[in-house]
Amino acid sequence: MIGRFIGPLLDKLLFGLTLLLALQVPQLADHYQQFLAGWFESTQWQVKGYEATAKEFGYADAAAMIEQHQQNSEPSVRADAEQKLATLALYDELKTGITLFREGNLLSKSIYMFAPSRYSYLEKTIDNFKPGIPLTTSGLLFGAIVGLTLNLIITQPFLIFIRRRRVKHANSSSEKTRV
Repeated sequence: MIGRFIGPLLDKLLFGLTLLLALQVPQLADHYQQFLAGWFESTQWQVKGYEATAKEFGYADAAAMIEQHQQNSEPSVRADAEQKLATLALYDELKTGITLFREGNLLSKSIYMFAPSRYSYLEKTIDNFKPGIPLTTSGLLFGAIVGLTLNLIITQPFLIFIRRRRVKHANSSSEKTRV
């Protein structure tokens, strides 16, 4: 008798929990976008400095200047060139992320955020994250759909197990009453 009440109650609690967790994703995406934007601005400032230096000294662009510096006999100049190359690669990666967050949907943003290669960015974002409820329709819909889907994924195996057990129990009970 008690089992009839506990199951539905646990189902509702689980749905509420998954809904609250799913509603955090749009908020997290906003925080992540702010994090990316700040980092992008900082990196862009460095890259513009590289471009200005390259033009000042007659190089076609920063990449040409860096390539020349990689051939330099001085180890510190070569090391600086490698750092600049890493910064240019980071700039391109951040530019891709900024474009996605400006133009993409919440699903593509989520896939980008939760990619294992960007886990360190996510950790830095979560350090300053404050949970909340999204105020956009798309955020609320995303939270509801993902919350419901997660709830179904988590509860369906248990419901199937319980139904099979009841059927098996009912079949064994009916066989005993026949005898």
